[in-house]
Amino acid sequence: MQVLVITGGSSGIGLATARLFAQKGWRVFELSRHERVQVEGVTHLDCDVTDEAQCLDAIDEVLRQEGQIDVLISNAGYGISGSVEFTDTGDAKAMFDVNFFGALNITKAVLPLMRDQRSGRILFTSSVAAPLSVPFQSMYSASKAALNDMALALQNEVRPFGIRVGVLMPGDVRTGFTAARQKNVSAEENQVYERAEKAVEAMERDERNGMSPEQMARLFYRMATRRFLPVYNVGGGLYRLFCLLDKILPKSLVNAIEGKMY
Repeated sequence: MQVLVITGGSSGIGLATARLFAQKGWRVFELSRHERVQVEGVTHLDCDVTDEAQCLDAIDEVLRQEGQIDVLISNAGYGISGSVEFTDTGDAKAMFDVNFFGALNITKAVLPLMRDQRSGRILFTSSVAAPLSVPFQSMYSASKAALNDMALALQNEVRPFGIRVGVLMPGDVRTGFTAARQKNVSAEENQVYERAEKAVEAMERDERNGMSPEQMARLFYRMATRRFLPVYNVGGGLYRLFCLLDKILPKSLVNAIEGKMY
């Protein structure tokens, strides 16, 4: 039986993914700060990914129970919105601590085991907002862009050990992520950046009308089981087109078009 460890698996894309892998017969361990949903075949372990010691303890517990980890999906994360000028630096650091350094912590915890196995896959939840940085969501875009770059380097580092690395870049997805976004658009900011509030509202409207988390779960399952794993994987046909145009067209033109959208 294959073993999946997934962070942030208590809701949204993470929960849908944990449920799908369990239905496919995998042994699934869901790591999050609070147990929220009971899913058959999914074992919850308390783990705050910003705490290196908790990440190590969680991986040790999985190893104690199963003796192997075939796939890690680093999915824990959240978003903040607002202009660069008015973003509180502490808020930005706190988000990076989860979105980027949390992914780093859990990856470092699992790598020694996968190296010893000489096999395994490490998958990250990124976003199309990484290559297509979104106005008034710059810090979130930056955290996911950093994750993408780490994944590229990591793939070259661990290839000799039989480990494969991939990121899934979803477009707009209907989850609780939208309601949980930390909004930093103040009255003062709206006076300076008149588009700020409307841009965030447009972004959230797109998310509420977006793809289902189950669609992303199916993509993660394909990434975990397909023979060839590209590092970059885009969720949704329309978003694949956007990312393709980003590679073909001048970056300044793509950025200008995106600015018009928000």
